[in-house]
Amino acid sequence: MCSEIIQVDVLIPTHTKYLDLIGSIGERIVKELDNYSGDKDALAYQLNLVLTEATANVIKHAKDEHNENSVRIRIHLHDNILDIKVFDHGQGFDLNKVPEPDFEDPKENGMGLFFIRSVMDSVTYSRVGDQNVLEIIKYLN
Repeated sequence: MCSEIIQVDVLIPTHTKYLDLIGSIGERIVKELDNYSGDKDALAYQLNLVLTEATANVIKHAKDEHNENSVRIRIHLHDNILDIKVFDHGQGFDLNKVPEPDFEDPKENGMGLFFIRSVMDSVTYSRVGDQNVLEIIKYLN
């Protein structure tokens, strides 16, 4: 059971040098979960991976036609629901058309969404106003 309320809102430049920072924020949030009864080390690893991969995808793929060179990440924990939103201003994509990785012929790229979907409970991508939102949810029961 986890009853804490945590909200973190981060805006970083679109540079890969900030990926470690974003991943470490996820790990640090897990350390604050005093009432979480699950495996904290596993959850910390998962959040680091998810935040790093989601942010890297924005930096790599979401070219901003308005030249807004930043990525906004919002992490909200409430009622045992960890809700991560990653905002971008790129052209967007259809999440349902992203293929599964080819494990017979693995490539260096194309694993991020697979990893995110594998360790989280819900992944959606939608257009909201003038931005795209990748929403990633983990239930902490």
